[in-house]
Amino acid sequence: MSEFNTFSALELPEPILRAISELGFDTPTPIQQQAIPGLLAKKNVLGEAQTGTGKTAAFGLPALANIDTRIRGAQLLVVAPTRELAIQVAESIEAMGKYMKGLNVATIYGGSSYGPQIKSLRGGAQIVVGTPGRLMDHLRKGSLDLSALKMAVLDEADEMLNMGFVEDIEWIMEQVPDTAQRALFSATMPPQIRKIANKFLTDPVHVKIESTNSTKANIAQKAWKVQGMTKDAALERLLESVDYQLALVFVRTRNDTLTVSAALREQGFKAAGLNGDMSQEQRESTVAQLKSGKIRILVGTDVVARGLDVPGVTHVINYDLPQDAESYVHRIGRTGRAGRSGESISFARPREMHLLKRYERATNGTIEMINVPQGRELSKLRIEQAQAKIQARAQEPAMKAMASLVEQMTAATDMTVEEMAAALLYEYQLTRPLIVKDEPKPKFDRKERSAGAERGRNDRGDRNARGKRPERAGERGGAASRERKPRRDANIEFDTYRLSVGTEHGARPGDVVGAIANEADMDSRYIGEIQLFATHTTVQLPKGMPPAILQKLKKARIRQQPMAISPIHGKVIS
Repeated sequence: MSEFNTFSALELPEPILRAISELGFDTPTPIQQQAIPGLLAKKNVLGEAQTGTGKTAAFGLPALANIDTRIRGAQLLVVAPTRELAIQVAESIEAMGKYMKGLNVATIYGGSSYGPQIKSLRGGAQIVVGTPGRLMDHLRKGSLDLSALKMAVLDEADEMLNMGFVEDIEWIMEQVPDTAQRALFSATMPPQIRKIANKFLTDPVHVKIESTNSTKANIAQKAWKVQGMTKDAALERLLESVDYQLALVFVRTRNDTLTVSAALREQGFKAAGLNGDMSQEQRESTVAQLKSGKIRILVGTDVVARGLDVPGVTHVINYDLPQDAESYVHRIGRTGRAGRSGESISFARPREMHLLKRYERATNGTIEMINVPQGRELSKLRIEQAQAKIQARAQEPAMKAMASLVEQMTAATDMTVEEMAAALLYEYQLTRPLIVKDEPKPKFDRKERSAGAERGRNDRGDRNARGKRPERAGERGGAASRERKPRRDANIEFDTYRLSVGTEHGARPGDVVGAIANEADMDSRYIGEIQLFATHTTVQLPKGMPPAILQKLKKARIRQQPMAISPIHGKVIS
């Protein structure tokens, strides 16, 4: 297969070329050069390449070129190991197919309601990206039809092996029509993955890209382990304490670009969101404001930031971690350009700490663990800033008139100058208090969902990490199961609630955690002890749960069974 130097050299449809041009795709990576011609020629492809090589476009572009948007139903199936990667791949492909009229993408993963997913599938989505467990569920239910499938892709195959998905992906591939093209991409090629490739890929084009480490010597890589406060609070404290010129904050979803940027603006930061739903004119306007200094913080996703070229970015903050090192390398590469130094800060939940090692290998660097400024440190900083601001004001010519006015006001009110100054200082700090509490009270943060819990709900096809079926709750003779003893904040007080779903319905602790974390937008550490019984379940949730959230949970489902949540003691949820 011949290689190509630019994407314009390929016989891709004009709408695709226009979209990738806007995204900043110009020079293809080695894996794209070798894989795209084979896939365009309708051959199977076995891709062996490290993260950071551009695999999504390598299979996404030829797949899009082969899709007929006039036909309703799945034509491209992408199987990804995690919810986060599935979302990321789906958004990337959707962005590349932005100008393909009638193109619909469905993202399918566990820990989320079946309803919207079924609606998207039955609505005729041509592209389906999902995790193994939930894809299996939809295939068994008949809500996912592969009869018109043109291409099936296994992405990050070795990661799926590590997570115990081998039997699941084999079962899924057995449902793929013989007429469909197949592609498998993996950073490594262990025997089990090679066995799957030999079984399902007939006469494939083997693309192997040697591993290369990207050194980012001029970028200081740092990370904060998410604990003690929400990511929103940590983001505000870090932005207040670091000396940034321009900052890029990366989040996972389009909606988060709006909510996070809005939260920052409420705290007085010059922030704006950038997402794929914005028109090109809006996007250009936002970038122009960033370049002019009217905006100093841009909150965006990987996809929209790909084509972003803004000089002077000093800080990159990974509010949500990318699941692959490719995206991490791309993100932090937005700073430290043209010989300048830069800094990246990543927010890592305890369950995501292993990703930091992956990033270190990809960048041939070291990530330093840091702490978010505590209340006393932030108080000191704010007082120093207020003092410097007041001292600067004291040098202005208008201060003479103000001094005379202070004399008049103190005389008229019998206040001393010190009392007057204290009152004015109190008024000054109402919007941003000078004295900050050491540890903010934990609160629900809709961005801090437990990805691991959601993934445990269905993505593993009801398997544990070794690929074995877990025992059902209560099978060892006890009426109730206390399988879940989560680590939780000892300062949280709990109420106990009853759910109308139990082991007879196939419920497991992971189902309960995933459903509540997703529907209530709640971090899993705020979910207490779970006890499974035959026909019901009890779960501990924080005292003072908002009625609106309880009402939402009451309507939610676990294993297709209404949750029907109700307090063990207290008022009925109406």
